[in-house]
Amino acid sequence: MEQTNEDWKKTLTPEQYHVLREKGTEAPFSGKYVNLQESGTYTCSACGAELFSSDTKYDAGCGWPSFYDIAQTGAVRLQEDTSGGMKRIEVVCAKCSGHLGHLFDDGPKEKTGKRYCINSLALGFQKKNT
Repeated sequence: MEQTNEDWKKTLTPEQYHVLREKGTEAPFSGKYVNLQESGTYTCSACGAELFSSDTKYDAGCGWPSFYDIAQTGAVRLQEDTSGGMKRIEVVCAKCSGHLGHLFDDGPKEKTGKRYCINSLALGFQKKNT
């Protein structure tokens, strides 16, 4: 998905642009999806791609929405991030390359052992029809 920075600035809020295109981070416990408990699908707020299922969301206590798995193979790309003098794994949307957050190895051991720590500003939510 190819868009210019000017195109992204027209479709995203300044806060979303900072996170998704400039690799920013929202303040912990400030995002609208941190405590959301509804069933549904979390999507990329930039392009609408399906990223995570509410079935894999859990409370990691870190201040950001956390998931132990992705919705489907190929939904995200992982890449090395050495910014800020740290070595981490960045999680980006596979469709639009938007920065979503980071992946850590401290998730639920009985599941995948992974914690996808994702910015609420990078997410949309589609409630499951019951």
